[in-house]
Amino acid sequence: MSQDKLETTFQEWQNNEATAEEMIPLLGVLYRKYNVVPSLYGRSLINRSVIRIIKNHRYVKKVEGTELSVCDTFPLVKAMTELELGPAHIDLGKLAVAFKRSGRDDVEAFLREELAEIVGGHAENGMGGEPKDVVLYGFGRIGRILARILVEKAGGGNLLRLRAIVVRGTGDDLEKRASLLRRDSVHGPFAGSISVDHENNALIANGNYIKVIYADSPSQVDYTEYGIDNAIVVDNTGKWRDEEGLSQHLACKGVSKALLTAPGKGNVKNIVYGVNHGEIGDDDRIVSAASCTTNAIVPVLKAVNDEYGISHGHVETVHAYTNDQNLIDNYHKGDRRGRSAPLNMVLTETGAAKAVAKALPELSGKLTGNAIRVPTPNVSMAILNLNLEKGADTDSVNEYLRQVALSSPMQKQIDYVDSPEIVSSDFVGNRHAGIVDAKATIVDDTNAVLYVWYDNEFGYSCQVVRILQYMSNVRFLYLPK
Repeated sequence: MSQDKLETTFQEWQNNEATAEEMIPLLGVLYRKYNVVPSLYGRSLINRSVIRIIKNHRYVKKVEGTELSVCDTFPLVKAMTELELGPAHIDLGKLAVAFKRSGRDDVEAFLREELAEIVGGHAENGMGGEPKDVVLYGFGRIGRILARILVEKAGGGNLLRLRAIVVRGTGDDLEKRASLLRRDSVHGPFAGSISVDHENNALIANGNYIKVIYADSPSQVDYTEYGIDNAIVVDNTGKWRDEEGLSQHLACKGVSKALLTAPGKGNVKNIVYGVNHGEIGDDDRIVSAASCTTNAIVPVLKAVNDEYGISHGHVETVHAYTNDQNLIDNYHKGDRRGRSAPLNMVLTETGAAKAVAKALPELSGKLTGNAIRVPTPNVSMAILNLNLEKGADTDSVNEYLRQVALSSPMQKQIDYVDSPEIVSSDFVGNRHAGIVDAKATIVDDTNAVLYVWYDNEFGYSCQVVRILQYMSNVRFLYLPK
C-alpha cells in the first residue's frame, strides 16, 4: 500500500470521528427537546460514543450492501433539528440510504416529504400528558435492567418515570442496592451517576429521584404517601402469577395497573409486544409480559407461519443459567436444577412452547419444547425445528427474515445477523426480542431449522418497557414508513 493511501485512509477516519463528535449534541437536541428517537437500522444513536456511532454506520453495509458514513447522515441530522419535529422513532439509516439512492441534493425538501406527518409538530406533542408513574416491585436482574432502561429513556419524552422500587429489608442496604445498579458483571457500568439519599431512603440516578420502599407484601404499601398516583407496578418477583395474587398490587393506594415479568397463569393475558399487544384494552389492569424465551420465539414463529405456514415444530432452548439454580450441588425442588449451574449442562423443562399459543392461537398444539441450561451467565438461543406447510430453501427463508427484520412491524422484535464468527457474548445488550442467525439456517423443502439468539435479560426488559409504554398510551410513529 502506498504512503498516500495510508495517509488518505487515516485522514478519512479522523474526518469521520470529527463529524460524529459534531453530530452527538444534535442527536441530543432531537432526543431531549423534540422527543425524536433516532436510530440506524435498529441501532440506537442516543447516548452513544463516537466509535459506537461510526460502528453503527458500518453495520448498514451488512444489511443493505450500501456504504454509509457519518458524512452521509450528518446533513440529515442537522436539518432535522431545524424542522420543529413532533415525537417519533426515526431510522436515520433508512432515510440516508433512500436519500443517496434518490440522487437528490435538497436535504430539507427530502425530509419534509419523508417526515411530513411530524414536521412542525413539536408544539402539538402528539403524546401529551404528564409522565406515568412506574414502580418496580422487586429489584433483581430484570428489575435493575428495567431501572437502567427507564432512567435512560426519561430524558427523551418517554413519559414513563421510575418513581420507586419495593424491596424486602430494613433500610440499611441502600449502598448495596446502589452498587448493584451501578455495576453489573454482565452489562457493564451504569451509564451515568448514582447517589444515595440516606435520610429519605432514595436513589438518585441521572437526576431521577427513586424512592426505595421496604415491605414484605403489597398490602404494606400506600404509594400516595410518597406522592405516587395512578402508577403501574411492575412485579419482577414472580411470586404471584395469577389474577388473585397480582390483584394485591391493585388494592394499594396509588396503583392503577400491574405488569408481571413472568408468564401469567389463568386468565392473565400473556403479551409479546409486536405480536399481540393490541389485545391490551383500557380495562385490562393486570397483564403479563410472558417469558424471555416466549418473546424471543413468537415474533419469528409468526413471521414464518404468515409466509410458509407451520404444521408442527419443536423448540429447544439453550439457556443461560439463572439465579434460580444452585452455584454448587444442593437441594432444589425442581428436577435437576439442584446440580451446580456453572459446572453442568442441565436438561430441564420450559413452558415457552405451550405459551406460544397464548400469543399465537393458530399454533396451539403444534409445538413441543425442552430446555438445556448451560454454564454462561447471559444470552440464550432457541433452536426452532419446524415442519412447513409450503416448501422453501435456505436463501429464500433468510432473505424473507432479513426483510422482516429491516422493514416489518416486528423490526423492533426481530434482528438478523449473517456472520460466521458471531458468538453469544456479541449479543449482550441487544434490544431485540430475538436475533436470527442466518449462517445457521437450514431449510430443505418443508423442513426448516432456525437458530434464534436472545439476550434473555436486556432484550426481554426492552420488550417489557414497550408494553409499559403501550399501557401508558405512549405511542410513537415509526418513520420512514
